[in-house]
Amino acid sequence: MSQPADPRVWDCLLCGYSYDPAAGAPDHGIAAGTPWEAVPADWACPECGAGKGDFDPDIR
Repeated sequence: MSQPADPRVWDCLLCGYSYDPAAGAPDHGIAAGTPWEAVPADWACPECGAGKGDFDPDIR
């Protein structure tokens, strides 16, 4: 039996943009279903340009 998908949505601390792994960010090179851990380290927030280190998980 597989584990359930990670329920965390990652929120940008600078502008509030939310990265939801289920939706991905296809307009910004990240396919739907891409877990946060698989998002490239050099990926930047599409709203404000913040780095991955400026995101915190949020359980919804």
